Amino acid sequence: MQAALLLDARVELAEGPCWLADRERLLWVNITAGHVHVLDPTTGEDRLLEVGQPVGAAVPADDGRVALAVRDGYALLDLDDGRVEMIADVEREIGGNRMNEGKCDRAGRFWAGTMALDTRRGAGALYRLDERRRVERMVAGVGISNGLGWSGDDRLMYYIDTLEDRVDVFDFDLATGGIANRRPFAVIDGPGHPDGMAVDAEGCLWVALWGGGRIARFLPDGTPAGGIEVPVAQVSSCCFGGPDLDEMFITTAWQHLPPDGREPHAGSLFHCRPGVAGQPAHAYRTGLM
Repeated sequence: MQAALLLDARVELAEGPCWLADRERLLWVNITAGHVHVLDPTTGEDRLLEVGQPVGAAVPADDGRVALAVRDGYALLDLDDGRVEMIADVEREIGGNRMNEGKCDRAGRFWAGTMALDTRRGAGALYRLDERRRVERMVAGVGISNGLGWSGDDRLMYYIDTLEDRVDVFDFDLATGGIANRRPFAVIDGPGHPDGMAVDAEGCLWVALWGGGRIARFLPDGTPAGGIEVPVAQVSSCCFGGPDLDEMFITTAWQHLPPDGREPHAGSLFHCRPGVAGQPAHAYRTGLM
């Protein structure tokens, strides 16, 4: 299966695609520029909002705003007037770190991790933000905190530390937000390194391979099962979207590539129909509803 060009954005580091069902728009970020984008896939109209600092992830919030994982912690963004409200600090005292990939579980907790700008092993962590704006460190000693996802029955949480070249799985307790019994789910033996991911309605994982030019698919038992070819090497993340959640949106990057070594559409967004529907994006529960 081959992905097709959707938006010829050519930004340095497109990431974090997330489908906003109520608006029928695709939310995505340009991490290094500190930009949040809202794309209408039908018309190609792409609206840009300035956040003021690097932004690693954006997810819907239950009050109509968007919750962000930014360099200094967690924030809320009003898509109508562009206002940003910081709601929790994360590692602000560590000048060489920033927040990266994030998603919400079904109970509305916002999970997002950190990484060192020089990508040192063990410098990052995975955090969990609850509705009372309390932050708890859930996993320490992380290299590059990346893809997250949950099984359809909410009994498992999948997690990627890119530098480990594998997808791990935890036992997950939806009631408490607790995780336990971390173990390998699937090993990535190249080409490429695991980055963002999505879980479909059948329990299969779709993993973006940074440097691999594809999205790899894994069955619920961890068996490789094909995937999607992307005409850009640095594939950063993917999500399901569209009215029936049967479309896949893919982000890419040109970061760290020399100008004479970049593909023509590196840093753009791609699209395909993988033949299966995905899970809806869960909203951050603000506690204000």
